Amino acid sequence: MSLVVYNTLTREKEPFETLEPGKVRMYVCGPTVYADAHVGHAMSSVVFDFIRRYLEYKGYQVRHVMNFTDVDDKIIARAAQAGQDPADLANRYTEAYQEQLAKLNVRRPAVFPRVSQTIVEIIRMVADLVESDHAYVTPGGDVYFRVRSDDDYGKLSRRKLAEAISGTRVLSSEEKVEEGDFALWKAAKPGEPSWASPWGRGRPGWHIECSAMNLLHLGEQIDIHGGGNDLIFPHHENEIAQTESYTGKPFVRYWLHNGMLQLKGEKMSKSLGNLVTIDEFLAQHDADAFRLVIAGSGYRKPLAFNDDVLADAERGLDRLRTALRPVTGSVVIGPAVDALAEQVSQARVAFEAAMDDDFNTAGALAALFELVRAINTARDAGVAGQPFADAQGAFRTLGDVLGLRLAAAPQAQGQSIAPFVDLLLAVRTDLRKAKQWALSDKVRDGLKALGVIVEDGPQSSTWRLE
Repeated sequence: MSLVVYNTLTREKEPFETLEPGKVRMYVCGPTVYADAHVGHAMSSVVFDFIRRYLEYKGYQVRHVMNFTDVDDKIIARAAQAGQDPADLANRYTEAYQEQLAKLNVRRPAVFPRVSQTIVEIIRMVADLVESDHAYVTPGGDVYFRVRSDDDYGKLSRRKLAEAISGTRVLSSEEKVEEGDFALWKAAKPGEPSWASPWGRGRPGWHIECSAMNLLHLGEQIDIHGGGNDLIFPHHENEIAQTESYTGKPFVRYWLHNGMLQLKGEKMSKSLGNLVTIDEFLAQHDADAFRLVIAGSGYRKPLAFNDDVLADAERGLDRLRTALRPVTGSVVIGPAVDALAEQVSQARVAFEAAMDDDFNTAGALAALFELVRAINTARDAGVAGQPFADAQGAFRTLGDVLGLRLAAAPQAQGQSIAPFVDLLLAVRTDLRKAKQWALSDKVRDGLKALGVIVEDGPQSSTWRLE
């Protein structure tokens, strides 16, 4: 099966064909850095990390660009409240988010462009749009994009022009020709960061920033543009309008949008006070558990994030780790070995079939759990040596597509108690041979009370942390 992806622009699944064979140009909208990043930001970054990892698994060379909006009204307001320089505040949160992405095992993008480092390119693009009459300069020094100059404005959000104009979030201005026109350049106000331009000192509007960073780092046309579905209108709609008016070419082949993360059934928001920062989450949970929560749901759907969902993910993570326990037997040929090889092949086919269907991570995860079952069954049957190592290697390879490390602190903790648990299991084995069932069960139940689960196989007993 060839890879198909759901394109927001067409509302259909389409075969994935890149502009340049074997190469993918992917731009993903990053955060506006004015406060601590929360798990909703992390969800989008992890979703597009899944996508990037699978494309690279399939042999594509992916140039992944994710921006930081470090010039914005929210940053200016927050800096004023804190008595800080806006650039210093934005830089602190930008660096923090990069560190958080590393903790979440998100592969580092090729470029992390910032608005503040792209001013020259933004001014050049705005000037060209003014010259071609797609934009106009007001007496006050603002520059607006003329929405009616774009014949197919609204094609991404499926809004007619009148609906788009009435639905815009841009504040009204007496100097705008039409309410739906959006700012490309904002005239400077006292105390705000600003740069010199042909229209006087000012700063960029929100939408033009991503278009300019795209053009600078990926070119006039790209394969994938990603972000949360809350960005479809007006941000991505306006990106299309200004970029295609500037280049005269189709901008993006595939628009991919992730659904929103919801805490306890409610959309995350500052007004509800239900934000969980990335640092708060990682202080209590493994990054792999967060990835399992996201992988267990289709990336385009809203994602419920609560204690029950997280507990299920952590139990699933424990189950996945059992596939990496060491061998206990010595069988390297025979029916059990052949069965394991066949099951590994089937799991790989099922995993790829799921991911080829619009990056269906839930189906891919199901295939991974089937591989865990096959590996554990083979271990109980005494399979060892290269056949068992190959199966565990395949498991790690597929797990890596989902960004799972699987060898974190719980295993290190388990190693520290391993000699004592192994000794108790040896005593328990002797008790079972002597048919001292009551004492054998007492050892097993005592270990369970301490969080150690004993699993009896045909040839030996193994254990894992609950």
